[in-house]
Amino acid sequence: MLGLGLRRAAAAALALPPPSPPPAAAAASSMAALLVSQPRYAWLRELGLQEENAGVYNGRWGGSGQIPAPKRGEIVRQIGDALRQKIKVLGSLVSLEMGKILVEGVGEVQEYVDVCDYAVGLSRMIGGPILPSERPGHALIEQWNPVGLVGIITAFNFPVAVYGWNSAIAMVCGNYAKVTELIIAKVLEDNNVPGAVCSLACGGAEIGTAMARDERMDLLSFTGSTKVGKQVALMVQERFGRSLLELGGNNAIIVFEDADLNLVIPSALFAAVGTAGQRCTTARRLFLHESIHDEVVEKLVKAYAQVRIGDPWDSDTLYGPLHTKEAVKMYLDAVEQAKQQGGSVVCGGKVINRPGNYVEPTIVTGLPHNAPIVHTETFAPILYVLKFKAEEEVFAWNNEVKQGLSSSIFTKDLGRIFRWLGPKGSDCGIVNVNIPTSGAEIGGAFGGEKHTGGGRESGSDSWKLYMRRSTCTINYSKDLPLAQGIKFQ
Repeated sequence: MLGLGLRRAAAAALALPPPSPPPAAAAASSMAALLVSQPRYAWLRELGLQEENAGVYNGRWGGSGQIPAPKRGEIVRQIGDALRQKIKVLGSLVSLEMGKILVEGVGEVQEYVDVCDYAVGLSRMIGGPILPSERPGHALIEQWNPVGLVGIITAFNFPVAVYGWNSAIAMVCGNYAKVTELIIAKVLEDNNVPGAVCSLACGGAEIGTAMARDERMDLLSFTGSTKVGKQVALMVQERFGRSLLELGGNNAIIVFEDADLNLVIPSALFAAVGTAGQRCTTARRLFLHESIHDEVVEKLVKAYAQVRIGDPWDSDTLYGPLHTKEAVKMYLDAVEQAKQQGGSVVCGGKVINRPGNYVEPTIVTGLPHNAPIVHTETFAPILYVLKFKAEEEVFAWNNEVKQGLSSSIFTKDLGRIFRWLGPKGSDCGIVNVNIPTSGAEIGGAFGGEKHTGGGRESGSDSWKLYMRRSTCTINYSKDLPLAQGIKFQ
């Protein structure tokens, strides 16, 4: 068994064997080329990785619904503790696979640990209300039971956190989840629970399609693009299954003339440049009141110039590479489209001449709010800076894109803040004030509206998506009164 966060690092060969070697020599050369065989990556063995690792847990399937919820919480607590003991090496692995800086890799594993801690408390609170019955001698209760098998299709940019949100909550709810890693399986088996309660299938579209169409999969959680998410939703819907979708985001920060710029500049920088612009909550649009537009752009360009670009494992690095060559191409295409549509690149806009998929963090000004490229989510560090005059228009511009994930305003006006939070304000699932669009806490529900998919993960009442609800009426009297006073005799 191999966790999703491990598969590329463990399997990637850095060099090809020579042409047509003897079979034994070819095998030896291939093994030597694996990262785990190289001294620099010897720490991978701390995670139990070898030259060859089983791709899927070969164990017994079984649900945990019969285990009391507090006991399930205790097992999840142990999973969190086991992850905590390996947090730095796991964070290094996330950084190695995805390319995010080391502190973000460690932070992602910490997020999984935090969700485990949250799930422990949740395990003693799951349940429904006892409702008043209109019939004498009757009790009306709401019963929650595990939904069953939960499939999790995770994402390249948060390979640990996404399945952490899902699997930790799914397990305390009593489900068995189709994703795991070595550490989790060991904790499960130490508690006499089959390791295959959490199992793994590595693959691409073929595996995902099979999961979406499999009627045995009661809930399928998908994190990824809106285009693929729509395909997943339709396949699951055709079999009347349940899906949880976490899709794209074209997120905006709005800065009013009364904003504290000491908060605005670092917030915009982190939201636009963090993880090299490859978060679903990355700020893509920055709306500036016309009276402060030039000042903020000038300060932001200076801040961008201070961003330390380099090896993600270097503790001084703030900004690493994009994930793939294809991502670099998408970045360049977006920059070119922005220019063609009237934008001016005031910072960045080019590929960095160094090994790897490095591009410059980019700021584009001068585009109208409805420019096609502004309405296109590009998974890259490109920030479109736009002018506005009035609150009403900029709130409308925030909402005019198809996605509805995250949004934020910077202001000191209390009335404006509550208008922003209200029915005529932001239509996003995450609505912030005086903080960035990214960096959500695990205690609240995470997700968005419209083409973002409508799913919710992590905190609040997101646990309900992993369970099925039954309304139960119990007659403990000797009479049989019917509801609504109906007489049937």
